[in-house]
Amino acid sequence: MKKLPTLAFLFAFATMSCHPPKGVNKNGHAFNVLVFSKTNGYRHASIPDGIAAIKKLGNEHNFGVEATEDSTFFTKTNLAKFDVVVFLSTTMNVLGDKEQVVFENYIKLGGGYVGIHAASDTEYDWPWYGKLVGGYFKSHPKQQDAIIRVKDKRHPATKQLPDDWKCFDEWYNYKNLNPDVHVLCQLDETTYEGGENGANHPIAWYHNYDGGRAFYTGRGHTTESYSEPLFLQHILGGILWAAGKKK
Repeated sequence: MKKLPTLAFLFAFATMSCHPPKGVNKNGHAFNVLVFSKTNGYRHASIPDGIAAIKKLGNEHNFGVEATEDSTFFTKTNLAKFDVVVFLSTTMNVLGDKEQVVFENYIKLGGGYVGIHAASDTEYDWPWYGKLVGGYFKSHPKQQDAIIRVKDKRHPATKQLPDDWKCFDEWYNYKNLNPDVHVLCQLDETTYEGGENGANHPIAWYHNYDGGRAFYTGRGHTTESYSEPLFLQHILGGILWAAGKKK
């Protein structure tokens, strides 16, 4: 009879140890990210570098990262494992009709989305996605230096950036811009050649959309960008915000 309290304590402890602390999943991560990089158009050579950089950010900031180019992975069960889906320089049509419905439902249930660079060169025939990403790719001039004017430094994706951020990249012009997004950064078209969006040329933005969260940055064309500390902080902030986390 004297052993019963001890056995009860051991049972209770074992039961508690089966459940991770609040805010930590069973793998010990604060949250999980899926990086999706399927292409059916131009394929960016920087995609492997982008995947490696996001995995490194995950290791450094305690979130899990998986990567796929298999659109059939987009099922309700699979996506439920992730807090954020990153579209990393995807191009053209990358999801089938059923997969599109699954992804829409994922966002409607509070999922997070991060679009990087050519994520805006994706799914032109899917209006819902166009509003999610915030705008479609229209054109771009040659790669060159330009100055990004950071308009809002309260967001985790921009608080580490200088007010005037000089970068080398491939600068997109956009069409069908969603007026409901909150613009974080604008390109100064007087600092480079080939801009077509005028004085208010957005290059990074975020918004709450259809139940979920969406962040987009137009940077990320070059391989070198994924070793830039400021750009990595920019991506990290977007991921944390989309996941509903504060750094």
